[in-house]
Amino acid sequence: MKNRNKLSRNINRKARISKYVIYKETLVDFKEQFWSFLGAFIGVFFIAIIQSGYLPDLENVLLIGSFGASSVLIYGAIESPFAQPRNLIGGQLISAIIGVTIYKLFPDLIWVAAPFAVATSIIVMQMTKTLHPPGGATALIAVIGTEKIKALGYFYVISPVLIGTAILLITALLFNNISKDRKYPRNNKLNDHVKRKVQKLIGN
Repeated sequence: MKNRNKLSRNINRKARISKYVIYKETLVDFKEQFWSFLGAFIGVFFIAIIQSGYLPDLENVLLIGSFGASSVLIYGAIESPFAQPRNLIGGQLISAIIGVTIYKLFPDLIWVAAPFAVATSIIVMQMTKTLHPPGGATALIAVIGTEKIKALGYFYVISPVLIGTAILLITALLFNNISKDRKYPRNNKLNDHVKRKVQKLIGN
């Protein structure tokens, strides 16, 4: 009976802690929401404007779905380890390379290529400490994307993935450091350097 009561107390305590953590994670003030919105809007806007204004004639693609998921992390959850520059760039590039490679190995077996690309990208990101959840989508897009995407081959790694990721990162470094209440990236030495540059740029 005592063990049952003790177990019940432990469960209730863990439930209260979980509710508190969830509450803290969702408690975002207006300033935080403003900078998250502005950063995401500008970052995706730049990619979209290049895509729609300059690339149609080149038959190229710059805007892919996984950039939306990356934006959630690097503008809306900037403290997350998955949102840090190493994870953003490394995770996207690694996943793109894996996705293209696996598609080339199994071009006609989507039921093999799709799960193999996602699963492999996860494992390699874990091994290289570059885990970035949208990377799974980047690998999958290389396999199930349009014919235009598939025709890019390994150039897919450069454009859209590297160029688009670089645009998102530069925008994140700027807009996540304009406010004194936000810090990105989490690395203190790197953040101090970036924040000084941004504050100097905007004249503060």
